[in-house]
Amino acid sequence: MRHNKILLAGAAAALLLSMDSCGIYGKYQTPDNTALTSAYAETRKQAVDSAALGNMLWENVFTDPVLTDYINMALQNNTSLRNAQSNVKIAQAQLQGARLAYLPSLTLAPNGGAASYAGSDLSWTYSIQANASWEIDIFGKTLNNKRKAQAAVYQSEAYAQAVRSQIISGVANCYYGIAIANRQLTLYRSTAELWKESVEVMKNLKEAGRTTEAAVVQSTANYYSILAGITDVETSLCQLNNTMSLLLNVMPQEWAVSPDAALQMPVALQEGVPMSVLAFRPDVAASEQALAQAFYTTGGARAAFYPGLTLTASGGFTNLLGSFIKNPGEFFYQLGGSLAMPLFARGQNIARLKAAKESQQQALNNFEYTLLSAASEVEHGLVVYGKSVEKQDLLKEQVANLEKSVEYTNDLLLYANGTYLEVLTAQQSLLNAQVSALNTELTRTRAIINLYQSMGGGR
Repeated sequence: MRHNKILLAGAAAALLLSMDSCGIYGKYQTPDNTALTSAYAETRKQAVDSAALGNMLWENVFTDPVLTDYINMALQNNTSLRNAQSNVKIAQAQLQGARLAYLPSLTLAPNGGAASYAGSDLSWTYSIQANASWEIDIFGKTLNNKRKAQAAVYQSEAYAQAVRSQIISGVANCYYGIAIANRQLTLYRSTAELWKESVEVMKNLKEAGRTTEAAVVQSTANYYSILAGITDVETSLCQLNNTMSLLLNVMPQEWAVSPDAALQMPVALQEGVPMSVLAFRPDVAASEQALAQAFYTTGGARAAFYPGLTLTASGGFTNLLGSFIKNPGEFFYQLGGSLAMPLFARGQNIARLKAAKESQQQALNNFEYTLLSAASEVEHGLVVYGKSVEKQDLLKEQVANLEKSVEYTNDLLLYANGTYLEVLTAQQSLLNAQVSALNTELTRTRAIINLYQSMGGGR
């Protein structure tokens, strides 16, 4: 008898070990079977570099006090962020439910009744009964559900961080976009005044016989083109203000932004895209948690092949003892256990397991793609920033030379043998270069903001 018990214990242990090797109890680990995922897994073990651009607090990146106030307002009011935070609370509630599944379920089931046979007096029966049921998680079904719910919490937290980062970046983009639009508006209006004066000069020169009606008409047309350009800038400014209002969750209004507002790169950037930049991005973290959930879904599908052990207990107070009624009643209790082994559902379980494995592979593919996409986004941002800085320097020189060109051609027209075409060409070229310089400054600013977001979006 003792020998049989030892054999049974050994067989049970072997069974448990074999099931563990199948992944029923396995805990998710970041895959390291490719160079990409291996580098990611190794980086995740390291401490976060708080001095890196993507890990800096947003208050240390966007230091303009007016912009700071706007960002704080958006973080308090934005509907998308509120919904993302609600999703975190929903996931936490579901995790709590998964954890409570380890505890026995308790029910209270009082009942009573009366019966009369062949005119006899009513006989009252009653039972005040409490029932308990507890499924023992031998094969990891509840464990996998709990771990999957935990991964869902982590994923929702990562999504909330991503939404928060998008809101901060969106407010900053609108803020500096409004600043540049105001500067463009000032430029167009001042240029319009100058070109209006040029029209009068052309008319005077025509009266003096020094130019033709064609020059007057051409200068007038250019003046009206400037006025038309002003309407485009005003429309763009209105759109930026409306977008800012939506981000701050208020009615449309104009926002006070200094035209001189400018953003400087807070840290030095290095070439290339190290994995440390990508490993702590919230979208990458969310994608990995989706993979973890798929892993635990597969573990649950494996666990469905094995039996479930349930213990039950009930007890209470009753006056119905068998076929006899006894008053007063007495206490009673019952204990039981059941083992349910799937027999005819094996085909369905096999199908579920195959589907779960394929879903896990899809989640892995998505995770790897998210890493590659993140690397591409950061690389593009670094190039945009570097080239916009380079372009700014070139445009600065171009504007300086074109300002001299406008001055020289005006002097030639008034005092020598210059033509109105040279003047108009110089004026138009200067305006184009000035507008291009402002647009490039906005591109550089947005590159900083987008790099901050794409490198992690802060904490």
